Amino acid sequence: MLRKIRNYFITGLIVLLPIVATVYIIFAIFSTLDRVVRPVIQIIFGREIYGLGVVLSLALIIFAGIFAKNVLGRRLIALSEWLMVRIPVVKQIYITVKQIIDTVFNQTTTTAFKQVVMIEYPRKGVYQLGFVTGHGIREVQERTGVEVMNIFIPTTPNPTSGMLVLVPKEDVIYLNITIEEGLKLILSGGVLVPDWKNRIKES
Repeated sequence: MLRKIRNYFITGLIVLLPIVATVYIIFAIFSTLDRVVRPVIQIIFGREIYGLGVVLSLALIIFAGIFAKNVLGRRLIALSEWLMVRIPVVKQIYITVKQIIDTVFNQTTTTAFKQVVMIEYPRKGVYQLGFVTGHGIREVQERTGVEVMNIFIPTTPNPTSGMLVLVPKEDVIYLNITIEEGLKLILSGGVLVPDWKNRIKES
């Protein structure tokens, strides 16, 4: 009984922690920006204007995005990243958060992966989730005499790292889930499982 309660607690924590962390981070960003721009608003208008701090905060974030798109902005971001990865404690936090954000928001990742599959790895009877990245290399096909597929096996909870395995086509098991659902499954360590039954009913 205690083990079940512990498992439920851990599962609930894993599910709620990203949501709470996301809300907290967004709230902290807007609260900080609002505190910064509030004195400016009082100086310009002589009084506080409800909601204007949030509007200016949004404008500041959009401006930061525009700034990051030009040459000078990219150079300054590269410099800040260079400094971040050289601070001992900050380095680990920054790299982890950046990798997760890049995985979630970077469209290149989802377009590079063609389909979610399963393969038996590292031994028979044990299955790994992977993403098809291509239909093998011609030299490999010719030397082995087998049609192989390029499968990227990601790690949990950071799917930006992993390894490439070349698997015979007949040994690849295709799954009826999207790339985004596969990434969520990896990121959550298997907690956020796609609703396969409802999908079959809909089809």
